[in-house]
Amino acid sequence: MALETSPEAPVPVRTVLQLVGGWIGKLGRVWVEGQIAECTKRGGTVFLTLRDPVAAVSTRVTCTRAVFEVTDPQVGARVVIHAKPDFNASRGSFALAALEIRAVGLGELLARLERLRKQLAADGLFASERKRRLPFLPHVIGLICGRDSAAERDVLQNAARRWPAVRFRVEQVPVQGSYATTEVMSALQRLDADPEVDVIIIARGGGSVEDLLPFSDEALVRAVAACRTPVVSAIGHEQDTPLLDYVADLRASTPTDAAKRVVPDVAEQMALVTQLRDRGRRAIKGWLDRERSWLESITSRPSLADPVREIERQSEQVEAMLQRARICLDTRLARAGDDIGHTRARLLALSPAATLKRGYAIVQNADNSVIRSASEVTAGQDLTVRFAEDHLMVRATETGTETTAEPETKTATATTASGPPGQE
Repeated sequence: MALETSPEAPVPVRTVLQLVGGWIGKLGRVWVEGQIAECTKRGGTVFLTLRDPVAAVSTRVTCTRAVFEVTDPQVGARVVIHAKPDFNASRGSFALAALEIRAVGLGELLARLERLRKQLAADGLFASERKRRLPFLPHVIGLICGRDSAAERDVLQNAARRWPAVRFRVEQVPVQGSYATTEVMSALQRLDADPEVDVIIIARGGGSVEDLLPFSDEALVRAVAACRTPVVSAIGHEQDTPLLDYVADLRASTPTDAAKRVVPDVAEQMALVTQLRDRGRRAIKGWLDRERSWLESITSRPSLADPVREIERQSEQVEAMLQRARICLDTRLARAGDDIGHTRARLLALSPAATLKRGYAIVQNADNSVIRSASEVTAGQDLTVRFAEDHLMVRATETGTETTAEPETKTATATTASGPPGQE
C-alpha cells in the first residue's frame, strides 16, 4: 500500500528507509550474473563491485572470505552469485549479500552463446539477403578499434599501402572488459550517423573466448543489424567466430584481411585497367580487320569493280532476250498464218461455192429451201436457180412424167449473189 503523506503530515527519514528495506527484503534470494569490476578484502569480508556487461550499471556485493575463496574469481571474471538483497537503513545503501559464488565456465559460456546464436538466426539477423555489398572505393572508412592497438596499425598501414589516398575516421574504444560493449555501440552509432562514412570496420586482435565476449553481446549484434552503413567484422583470428561475424555484411579473418577486402589495390586496378584496355583494343582491331576484309571482298566483285561492264552485260542479255522474243513471235505468227491459210483452203474446198464454180447449180423454193428431187416441185411453182456468181428465177411446167422448168421471162435476169449459197 502507498504511504499517505502530505506537506502537513510528512514522515521522517527513518520511516521511509524502513519501508524501503521492507520492500527489498520481500524480493527474496536471487541468482545474479555479472562481471567483477572491483575486489577489496577487509578482514574476513570481501567487497565486490558487480557490473552488468552491457549496461553501465553496477552494484555492491559483500560476502565472507570463505564464500569468496571457494572459486577465488579474479577481477574481470564473469560470475553467477546467489545473494540476498540487503538495504542498510542507517546508511541508506543497497548491497547484495552473497551466499554462493560460481564462476561461469567456458562450456557453459559457449552453450549460452550457441543458444543466443540460434535465437538471433531465428529472428533473421544472419540472413544472407539482408547483407549489403561494399562500395568499390569508399570515400571515408570508419574504424572502431582499441587504443594504439596492433589491429589499428594493420588496417591503416595495409589500406594506405593498397590505396594511398584512402581516408579513415578512427574511433578508439575499449575492446575488452565491462565497458567494451557500450563503447563499441556508441562509436558505431556515431560513425553510422556520419553521411561521409561509406563502410565501417570493427577490428580487434586475437584473444580468448572471454576476451571476445563483448563482440557476442546481443545488444551489439542488434545494433550492427540496424546500421544503414555496411559493417565489416575483423575480430580475432581465423578460428575466432564471435556472433558479430554472423551479422556483419562481410567477415574478415583478420584486421589485415579487412583492409584488403575493403580497399582495392591501386596496382592491381591499374593492371586490370591496362588488361581491359588491351582486350578492348584487340577486340576493336579484330572487328575492324573483319569488316575491312569483308569490304575488300565486296569491292572486288565485278559488279562493284566495274559497274558499267555489268550494266553492259545486262544490256546485252536484255537485247538477246528481246531478239529471241521477236524471232519467237515472228515464227508463231508465220505458223499461225500458215494454219489459217490451210484452214481457209480446206473451207474453200468443202464450200458449196466451189462446187457451183464447176458448173453445178442449186434449185431453191421461194422460202430458200433446197429442192433435192423433182417430186418436190409442182407445176407452176416459182423456183430460184443459183449459180456460182448469180441466180435465175424460173417457173416449173409439167410435161409427161417429167417436170421441166421454163424461165418466167424470155430473158433471164441474172443477179449477183452477195451472200453464200442459199441467201439472196
